[in-house]
Amino acid sequence: MFRRSVFMVVAAVVALLVAGGVCRAEDDSLSKVQDRGELIVGFAAHYPPFESKNESTGEFEGFDVDMGKAVAKELGVEAKFMDAEWQGLLGGLMTGDYDVLITCMSKSEARGKNVNFTDVYYKLADVIVVRKDSPELAGADDLKGKVVGVQLGSGSEQLVDKLDGLKEIKRYNYNPEAFLDLKAERIDALVVGYAYAVNQIKQDPDTYKVTGAPLDEAEIVMVLPKDSEALTARLNEALAAIRENGAYQAALDKWLTVE
Repeated sequence: MFRRSVFMVVAAVVALLVAGGVCRAEDDSLSKVQDRGELIVGFAAHYPPFESKNESTGEFEGFDVDMGKAVAKELGVEAKFMDAEWQGLLGGLMTGDYDVLITCMSKSEARGKNVNFTDVYYKLADVIVVRKDSPELAGADDLKGKVVGVQLGSGSEQLVDKLDGLKEIKRYNYNPEAFLDLKAERIDALVVGYAYAVNQIKQDPDTYKVTGAPLDEAEIVMVLPKDSEALTARLNEALAAIRENGAYQAALDKWLTVE
């Protein structure tokens, strides 16, 4: 009986090792991209300066676009960008519509969604924006009793949901709608990523201002399907390479440098 039990345990261990080997062998995430010659990137082109569509040229542009092209070049393929609604990006990733999401998505926004993360490629502070004629706020505590706007499904929404004492939270599909409501005095303040806030303020400097201390700092990553270990590792190598060769810094200077 003892020998039989030992045999069964050994057989089970061997089976697990074989299964693990099979799983690793089935990770074709990188070879699919190489065979296709394209890295299919999912994103929501409504978030300048990270990504948007140039109305004059019809081309996608922004930090994520330049960075996506740069990492694809390191892989020896072309980047193909597919625009979609923000709320549907993770679902599309799960069904195989994209190889990777490069869309200013934070770890907290994708955590618990059965995905892989690359190394952090940007740290984005979430800040409070008010009308320019509004009193200065010190920070989150000064939002008590106020109507606060935020983009649905964003990391900023997660932060605002944790705040106590707000009069109301208004949720928007995209940040431009929140800025318009702030301008029209339908909300008192909004919470948004700093780079996006600055981009919006540059377009309308007499209307908005950033006020108070940042609420938090989000870690921005590329997001891949779970178990895409080969492609995740190669994208991390590509990210390190573009930091080394200057392509990352060039994109940073072009789109996210705030004077």
